[in-house]
Order: sequence, then C-alpha cells, then structure tokens
Amino acid sequence: MWLALIALSGGIAVAAGAFGAHGASGEAAEWLKTGASYQLIHAVAALAVLDRLGSKGPAIAFLVGAAIFAFTLYAMALGAPRWFGAITPIGGTLLIVGWLWLAFTALRH
Repeated sequence: MWLALIALSGGIAVAAGAFGAHGASGEAAEWLKTGASYQLIHAVAALAVLDRLGSKGPAIAFLVGAAIFAFTLYAMALGAPRWFGAITPIGGTLLIVGWLWLAFTALRH
C-alpha cells in the first residue's frame, strides 16, 4: 500500500508541475511549481526511507506533510481562497518532522 501511495504522490506532483508550466500563469503557476517540487522530492525521499531503512514513520510524515503542503497550494492555484495558505505551514512542519525523524532513525541504526 505504501508504494502505491508514494507512486500516486509522485504522479500527482508531475501532473501539477506540468500544469504549472504549461496551463497556468502568474502566481498560480508558481504555486503549482512549488507544490509539485516539494511533493516530488518527498515522494522520492519516502521511497528511499522505506527501501533503505524500512522505517514507515518518516515516510508517512513525508507523504502527509507533502500532501498538505502541496494540495493547499494546488487548491489556491485553482481558485480556493487565499486563507488556504495558512494551512500550508502545517505540511511544511510535518516535512521538517520527517527529516528530523529520519535523522534520529539513522543515528539509531
């Protein structure tokens, strides 16, 4: 199941990035590109963590954090109210937690 979620996250990131590059303009394009970059990077990170360490905790933090971070940006790019931007840092915080959790896990091994 985790591999499927990671693959889905990567696919959504590529689609959002492509839309940002070719179908959107201005601030919406930037939001799409930023969300896509963070989501794709963290999909790859989640895959590496699961493969290398078998640790689900940091991988889940990466997936959930990237989803919250990116999808709030995607929503605003598609017309959601700008207050959605206040939710985005929750996702960013989870991404930081994932990286710190990964560091702790790596040190324990």
